[in-house]
Amino acid sequence: MSNVSVKDTEKQKAEKVSRLDLKLQTRVFDLRDGRYSNLSELAQAMGISISQIYRVRKGKRHINEKFIIGAIIAFPEYGLSDLFNFTPDGAVNDRR
Repeated sequence: MSNVSVKDTEKQKAEKVSRLDLKLQTRVFDLRDGRYSNLSELAQAMGISISQIYRVRKGKRHINEKFIIGAIIAFPEYGLSDLFNFTPDGAVNDRR
């Protein structure tokens, strides 16, 4: 019977992890200060539209592959972990 309880515990852990919703957030808006004078310049450096920049900043659009690649191009001296982080979905974003 101990095998059943171990399996149940593992199943419960797996269900808990699958219910964990994470949100990808970015620090590019903080890092742009001093390098890009406005969001339009940041968008141009990242190779994306200004509307995408504003939508991501306001939380109305998710960060996608193009945004991530653009951030790497605009901030080559930073690693992915410096530019992006995961937070539990529903956590307050500093820049909303």
